[in-house]
Amino acid sequence: MTTPLKQPTWRKPAGMLAILLIILIWAVIVVSASDFIGAQHIAVQSIIYLITGTIWILPMRPLLIWMETGSFRAPPQV
Repeated sequence: MTTPLKQPTWRKPAGMLAILLIILIWAVIVVSASDFIGAQHIAVQSIIYLITGTIWILPMRPLLIWMETGSFRAPPQV
C-alpha cells in the first residue's frame, strides 16, 4: 500500500525568501556600522563581529519550525 503524497506548501519557499531577507538586512546593518566598528581596537572588533555573526541565527529556529509545521512554536514532545 502506498502512502499519499503530501502537497507542497507555500511556507517553504516563503521561508527561504524570509531567511535570505533576514541575512540581507542584517548584513546591511552591520556594513553600515563598519566605520564605527573599524575605529575600535582589534579585540573589540573581533567581539563585535563574533556577536553580530551569530545573532542573526536567533530568528531562524522559529522560522524553520514555521516552515515545517505552520506554527512558530515547536510541537510538544511525545
